[in-house]
Amino acid sequence: MNNSQERQELDSTMSKRFVWAIAYGSSIGWGAFILPGDWLSSSGTLGASLGILIGGLLMLVIAVSYGALTAKFPVSGGEFAFTYVGFGKYVSFIASWFLVFGYLCVVALNASAFSLMFKFILPDFLEIGYLYTIAGWDVYIMEVILSTIILIVFAIISTKGSGLSGNLQFIFCLFMAIVVTLLFLVSFFVGDFSFENAKPLFNESNGIWKSIILIVAIAPWMFVGFDNIPQAAEEFKFNANYTFRLIVFGIIASIITYVAMILVTSWIYPYEGMIDGSSWMTGSVVNSSMGVIGIIFLALAISFGVFTGLNGFFLSSSRLLFALGRAHFVPEIFAKLHKRTNTPHYAIGFVMIICLAGPWLGRTALNWIVDMSSVGVSIAFLATCMVAVKLFSKKENKNLFYVVFGVFGAIISFIFLLLLLVPTSPASLSGPSYIALLVWAVIGLVFFLLQFKKLKSFSKEELDYLILNETSENIKAK
Repeated sequence: MNNSQERQELDSTMSKRFVWAIAYGSSIGWGAFILPGDWLSSSGTLGASLGILIGGLLMLVIAVSYGALTAKFPVSGGEFAFTYVGFGKYVSFIASWFLVFGYLCVVALNASAFSLMFKFILPDFLEIGYLYTIAGWDVYIMEVILSTIILIVFAIISTKGSGLSGNLQFIFCLFMAIVVTLLFLVSFFVGDFSFENAKPLFNESNGIWKSIILIVAIAPWMFVGFDNIPQAAEEFKFNANYTFRLIVFGIIASIITYVAMILVTSWIYPYEGMIDGSSWMTGSVVNSSMGVIGIIFLALAISFGVFTGLNGFFLSSSRLLFALGRAHFVPEIFAKLHKRTNTPHYAIGFVMIICLAGPWLGRTALNWIVDMSSVGVSIAFLATCMVAVKLFSKKENKNLFYVVFGVFGAIISFIFLLLLLVPTSPASLSGPSYIALLVWAVIGLVFFLLQFKKLKSFSKEELDYLILNETSENIKAK
């Protein structure tokens, strides 16, 4: 093997509490506070809650494969490394490229959601400088500026190293959990609280099945934060065998938070009374029942959610791009590290630049982006579970438990893809989402063609070293 190829490596600075905070904070993001009204409208209280519970349990099945593979291959890139081991360089590039897209979508979503909160709290301030209307949503220059500032600030924080971002992530998650608990407890004593207000339990026009499926279908987006953990495995300062239990704690905390905010939104007032044309039902409910103090707490929760989402997905998307660049699957500049902080600052900058387009698309585009993110993540889930089945079926790695869960995880991931991509599905993508996916695929093809000649020149031993920091013999022995 020619070890003249330089292999950049990241520092091991991440503690267990930071890694748990990545899973929880990235999964919750802004969605638990901005979208409950949309979920109640499409699915009803029980339909939305069951959809989240079922989706979370399905994610736990998929997470088994992630925990097992991360313990075996604790390197940056997560699914990129896993699919390389299981199916080679070409499949790994395809799966990783769509996962990058899923991560970028979530970064853009969080930045846009922050301006949406301010639009509700300070409408006169943000509704300055009307630009245009996209799919019924007015876009103002002040909204764009606020979201842009948020993206730039978190790009800077990400370049400072995982020590700073890790401490911030844990503190934000802790405060967010406290605020959600307070809002939930107070909801029993304000407004017109009644369990009867939680009706309709399901959307009458959609029916029980469709009401639940509409929420289950976006579970890959809702819980995507847990797979941020493998992306940063190279930076763990603890044994990677702890990965699975940290993922489990993160998913369970996320399920509780999502359901709590749905209930807070649904049972304080009768549903009919809250259909007032508000773009943010949760905000309207809290404002009406808890007043200024309630809105301040909700604004804090959203801010913490946005911050943890941005922080977590800046980290995961940049680490995935870093791993791709280190192996020469994309231009090597993505693998260059900052001389002082040892962070992949060019990869972080690329994420920021791509996501700066998000604030210009308006609120309606958020739903398009959620769908696109779910597709990218589901592809990565499917590939990872299939790798687990293949790897743990071999004699030298035989483990029936991982094989069984890998099979179920692959089936679940495939069903998610069908729900999103089959036009007759109740949760199928919209036209704009298909167009964006096609554009991203074309960009990926361009990157691939530009790097193909160089990539083809590398031997398997060289790629094993660059991607896994191991030799082929070591991989076979695992």
